[in-house]
Amino acid sequence: MKKSIFTLAVATFVIGSSITSCKPNTEKVQDAQENVDSAKVAVTVAENDLDQAKRVATAEEWQAFKDETNAKINENNAKIDELKLKLNKTGKNIDKTYQVSIDAMEQKNKDLKIKMDSYKNDVNSDWKSFKREFNHDMDELGQSLKDFTVNNKN
Repeated sequence: MKKSIFTLAVATFVIGSSITSCKPNTEKVQDAQENVDSAKVAVTVAENDLDQAKRVATAEEWQAFKDETNAKINENNAKIDELKLKLNKTGKNIDKTYQVSIDAMEQKNKDLKIKMDSYKNDVNSDWKSFKREFNHDMDELGQSLKDFTVNNKN
């Protein structure tokens, strides 16, 4: 009895599914065309988003950023030179460790200057990403210099 009820239920489900899933070919073609159209719209939106993400900085925005960054780089150079002078005056054994740290910060500052000078502000560049990464690196170097002078005063 249970088996026949189960078989009847399965048969009803299969028949019902096949009846409702059978669409005329014209409806299938229309559904496919609608899917293609919606996919084209999605691609267009994605391309627009990419274009916005890869926008070029305006000339004023680029020049202001470059001027600000060069000022920070020059400020970092002054701090590094000051650290080198202090280091030369102390004459302690631990100075070699400090010298390595100072040299690393000086190299990082030079690398940032090179990165700034070599950046091409064109349509193939990702201005927002460059600016975010560059500012992050600049902030890290600034914090390293600040932490170094705090630790070095004792």
